[in-house]
Amino acid sequence: MPEPKSYCEAVADLPADSVHRHYHDRQYGFPLADDNELFGRLLLEINQAGLSWTTILNKQDNFRQAYARFNIAAVAAFGSRDEARLLADAGIVRNRLKVKAAIHNARRLLEIQAEHGSFRRWLADQHPLPRTEWVKLFRQTFKFTGGEITNEFLLSTGYLKGAHAEDCPVYGEVLKQRPPWCR
Repeated sequence: MPEPKSYCEAVADLPADSVHRHYHDRQYGFPLADDNELFGRLLLEINQAGLSWTTILNKQDNFRQAYARFNIAAVAAFGSRDEARLLADAGIVRNRLKVKAAIHNARRLLEIQAEHGSFRRWLADQHPLPRTEWVKLFRQTFKFTGGEITNEFLLSTGYLKGAHAEDCPVYGEVLKQRPPWCR
Protein backbone atom coordinates (compact mmCIF):
# COMPACT_ATOMS: atom_id res chain seq x y z
CA MET A 1 0.00 0.00 0.00
CA PRO A 2 1.50 3.39 -0.95
CA GLU A 3 2.27 5.88 1.79
CA PRO A 4 -0.31 8.72 2.11
CA LYS A 5 0.67 11.96 0.36
CA SER A 6 -0.85 14.26 2.95
CA TYR A 7 -2.15 14.31 6.49
CA CYS A 8 -5.63 14.62 4.98
CA GLU A 9 -5.16 11.36 3.11
CA ALA A 10 -3.61 9.67 6.15
CA VAL A 11 -6.62 10.38 8.39
CA ALA A 12 -9.37 9.91 5.79
CA ASP A 13 -10.23 6.36 6.85
CA LEU A 14 -9.83 6.87 10.60
CA PRO A 15 -12.91 6.89 12.82
CA ALA A 16 -14.32 10.34 13.59
CA ASP A 17 -13.45 9.96 17.27
CA SER A 18 -9.74 9.24 16.70
CA VAL A 19 -7.29 11.83 18.04
CA HIS A 20 -5.88 12.39 14.56
CA ARG A 21 -9.28 12.98 12.94
CA HIS A 22 -10.26 15.38 15.72
CA TYR A 23 -7.00 17.32 15.35
CA HIS A 24 -7.15 17.28 11.53
CA ASP A 25 -10.83 18.27 11.32
CA ARG A 26 -10.94 20.89 14.09
CA GLN A 27 -7.47 22.25 14.81
CA TYR A 28 -4.85 21.67 12.14
CA GLY A 29 -4.38 24.72 9.93
CA PHE A 30 -7.02 26.80 11.68
CA PRO A 31 -5.78 30.22 12.82
CA LEU A 32 -5.35 30.75 16.54
CA ALA A 33 -6.13 34.18 18.00
CA ASP A 34 -5.08 33.55 21.60
CA ASP A 35 -1.42 33.93 22.57
CA ASN A 36 -1.66 31.19 25.18
CA GLU A 37 -3.04 28.76 22.60
CA LEU A 38 -0.28 29.73 20.16
CA PHE A 39 2.26 29.08 22.91
CA GLY A 40 0.57 25.75 23.67
CA ARG A 41 0.80 24.68 20.04
CA LEU A 42 4.49 25.63 19.93
CA LEU A 43 5.07 23.67 23.15
CA LEU A 44 3.34 20.60 21.71
CA GLU A 45 5.31 20.83 18.46
CA ILE A 46 8.57 21.07 20.41
CA ASN A 47 7.64 18.05 22.52
CA GLN A 48 6.82 16.02 19.42
CA ALA A 49 10.44 16.13 18.23
CA GLY A 50 11.68 12.56 18.07
CA LEU A 51 8.28 11.12 18.99
CA SER A 52 5.06 10.32 17.19
CA TRP A 53 2.38 12.97 16.85
CA THR A 54 -0.06 10.36 18.16
CA THR A 55 1.81 10.36 21.48
CA ILE A 56 1.52 14.14 21.74
CA LEU A 57 -2.16 14.21 20.77
CA ASN A 58 -2.92 11.55 23.38
CA LYS A 59 -1.09 13.61 26.02
CA GLN A 60 -2.22 17.09 25.01
CA ASP A 61 -4.66 17.45 27.93
CA ASN A 62 -1.89 16.39 30.32
CA PHE A 63 0.42 19.02 28.80
CA ARG A 64 -2.29 21.66 29.23
CA GLN A 65 -2.63 20.79 32.93
CA ALA A 66 1.10 20.43 33.60
CA TYR A 67 1.91 23.74 31.90
CA ALA A 68 -0.66 25.94 33.67
CA ARG A 69 -3.23 25.69 30.84
CA PHE A 70 -0.51 27.12 28.55
CA ASN A 71 -0.65 30.44 30.37
CA ILE A 72 2.49 32.20 29.16
CA ALA A 73 2.99 34.34 32.28
CA ALA A 74 2.50 31.38 34.61
CA VAL A 75 4.98 29.18 32.71
CA ALA A 76 7.48 32.06 32.52
CA ALA A 77 7.39 32.15 36.33
CA PHE A 78 8.18 28.43 36.68
CA GLY A 79 11.24 27.72 38.79
CA SER A 80 13.30 24.70 39.77
CA ARG A 81 10.42 23.06 41.69
CA ASP A 82 8.22 23.29 38.63
CA GLU A 83 10.99 21.83 36.46
CA ALA A 84 11.31 18.91 38.88
CA ARG A 85 7.52 18.44 38.90
CA LEU A 86 7.42 18.39 35.09
CA LEU A 87 10.32 15.96 34.86
CA ALA A 88 8.48 13.61 37.24
CA ASP A 89 5.14 13.84 35.38
CA ALA A 90 4.58 10.62 33.39
CA GLY A 91 1.60 12.25 31.66
CA ILE A 92 3.86 14.45 29.53
CA VAL A 93 7.21 14.14 27.78
CA ARG A 94 9.88 14.16 30.48
CA ASN A 95 12.82 15.68 28.65
CA ARG A 96 14.95 18.24 30.47
CA LEU A 97 15.82 20.18 27.30
CA LYS A 98 12.17 20.41 26.27
CA VAL A 99 11.03 21.47 29.75
CA LYS A 100 13.72 24.16 29.90
CA ALA A 101 12.82 25.29 26.37
CA ALA A 102 9.15 25.70 27.34
CA ILE A 103 10.05 27.95 30.27
CA HIS A 104 12.62 29.91 28.26
CA ASN A 105 10.19 30.35 25.36
CA ALA A 106 7.45 31.58 27.70
CA ARG A 107 9.87 34.19 29.05
CA ARG A 108 10.79 35.21 25.49
CA LEU A 109 7.09 35.50 24.67
CA LEU A 110 6.59 37.91 27.56
CA GLU A 111 9.31 40.09 26.00
CA ILE A 112 7.64 39.78 22.59
CA GLN A 113 4.27 40.70 24.08
CA ALA A 114 5.80 43.75 25.79
CA GLU A 115 7.41 44.88 22.54
CA HIS A 116 4.73 43.95 19.99
CA GLY A 117 1.53 43.76 22.06
CA SER A 118 1.06 40.04 21.50
CA PHE A 119 2.67 36.89 20.10
CA ARG A 120 0.00 36.93 17.40
CA ARG A 121 0.93 40.51 16.42
CA TRP A 122 4.63 39.54 16.31
CA LEU A 123 3.79 36.66 13.98
CA ALA A 124 1.64 38.96 11.82
CA ASP A 125 4.46 41.53 11.69
CA GLN A 126 6.76 38.85 10.23
CA HIS A 127 4.24 37.57 7.72
CA PRO A 128 4.75 36.70 4.93
CA LEU A 129 8.25 35.32 5.19
CA PRO A 130 9.64 32.48 3.13
CA ARG A 131 9.83 29.24 5.08
CA THR A 132 13.64 29.46 5.39
CA GLU A 133 13.40 32.93 6.92
CA TRP A 134 10.73 31.77 9.38
CA VAL A 135 13.06 28.96 10.49
CA LYS A 136 15.97 31.36 10.91
CA LEU A 137 13.80 33.78 12.91
CA PHE A 138 12.45 31.05 15.18
CA ARG A 139 15.94 29.65 15.80
CA GLN A 140 17.13 33.14 16.79
CA THR A 141 14.12 33.80 19.00
CA PHE A 142 13.22 30.52 20.69
CA LYS A 143 14.88 27.39 22.01
CA PHE A 144 14.37 23.93 20.46
CA THR A 145 12.85 25.24 17.24
CA GLY A 146 14.47 23.71 14.18
CA GLY A 147 13.09 23.52 10.68
CA GLU A 148 10.51 20.79 11.20
CA ILE A 149 9.14 22.23 14.45
CA THR A 150 8.89 25.74 13.00
CA ASN A 151 7.30 24.45 9.80
CA GLU A 152 4.67 22.37 11.63
CA PHE A 153 3.89 25.20 14.06
CA LEU A 154 3.32 27.62 11.17
CA LEU A 155 1.28 25.10 9.14
CA SER A 156 -0.83 24.12 12.13
CA THR A 157 -1.65 27.73 13.05
CA GLY A 158 -2.40 28.97 9.54
CA TYR A 159 0.74 31.01 8.85
CA LEU A 160 1.90 28.72 6.05
CA LYS A 161 -0.27 27.18 3.35
CA GLY A 162 -0.37 23.43 3.04
CA ALA A 163 -1.98 22.03 6.17
CA HIS A 164 -4.81 20.61 4.06
CA ALA A 165 -5.04 19.42 0.48
CA GLU A 166 -7.33 21.64 -1.58
CA ASP A 167 -9.72 18.72 -2.15
CA CYS A 168 -10.01 18.05 1.60
CA PRO A 169 -13.44 19.03 3.01
CA VAL A 170 -11.70 20.82 5.92
CA TYR A 171 -9.76 23.08 3.52
CA GLY A 172 -12.90 25.17 2.90
CA GLU A 173 -13.57 25.43 6.63
CA VAL A 174 -10.05 26.72 7.19
CA LEU A 175 -10.45 29.27 4.38
CA LYS A 176 -13.63 30.62 5.98
CA GLN A 177 -11.53 31.63 9.00
CA ARG A 178 -9.09 33.55 6.79
CA PRO A 179 -5.77 32.19 8.00
CA PRO A 180 -2.79 34.54 7.58
CA TRP A 181 -1.45 32.66 4.56
CA CYS A 182 -4.49 33.59 2.44
CA ARG A 183 -4.59 37.28 3.31
